[in-house]
Amino acid sequence: MRSGHHVSRFAGCRPWLWCCALLLVPPSAPATAGECPPPLGEQMRFDVDWEFINGGSATLSYLRHGADGYRIRIRARTNRFLDLFKKVRDTITADGVCRDGHLQSTSFVLDQHENRYRAHKETRFLWRKNLVEYRQNGKTDRYEVPAGHLSVLDAFTRVRRLPLHPGTTVRIPVFDARKRYLVEVSVGDDTERLRAPWGERVECLVVTPRLKSAGIFSSKGAITIWMTDDPRHIPIKLRAKIKIGHIIGRLTGYRAPG
Repeated sequence: MRSGHHVSRFAGCRPWLWCCALLLVPPSAPATAGECPPPLGEQMRFDVDWEFINGGSATLSYLRHGADGYRIRIRARTNRFLDLFKKVRDTITADGVCRDGHLQSTSFVLDQHENRYRAHKETRFLWRKNLVEYRQNGKTDRYEVPAGHLSVLDAFTRVRRLPLHPGTTVRIPVFDARKRYLVEVSVGDDTERLRAPWGERVECLVVTPRLKSAGIFSSKGAITIWMTDDPRHIPIKLRAKIKIGHIIGRLTGYRAPG
């Protein structure tokens, strides 16, 4: 049995995938009445660029899963041009349940298809036992992780459901990269106006999650997300620093929940 504070490097996750996948996470903020269930039926599409070069696209979907559960799915793919150099077809699937009005992760599965590289990685949240199981290449590791810790996608969803205000900071407990910790998410003092895919310019909060795990991104904490300054907190744009330049995701399509 290992402590959830185990610090082994999680080398498998590529920055490109995590930016597409909205790459963010935060910990221990109080839940709001509307935290659970998440916005079932909502779907987003992003164009993903490396600096000024279009690299591909990603979709984010919130689905019903089982009688009382939910599923968050991200699919990321390179375009035909980048397929010539590095073909990416990646999927992240995060499942969870509503527990006393709070989100509770139950699984986080990463399927990577990148050129000839193939990987299937599973994180199972055994929250009733205060354990997490991580499986890869036929090997299973267990970590002591209290109930209430979230996967990165569930944590991102919780942040969206919180009453965010300029100049505030929230913290959310996550299990990520084989360790548990609090992600600190800061909201900038000022808002910015960006054009949304439905045509109008909208006021956006500037949100900065400060990640502690090295291996999701080359530079810790170098992520910025622009979310609509309304109760939906729709991510309009996100930017991540990598070893060479930035990856930028822009929302190009949106379908409301329902």
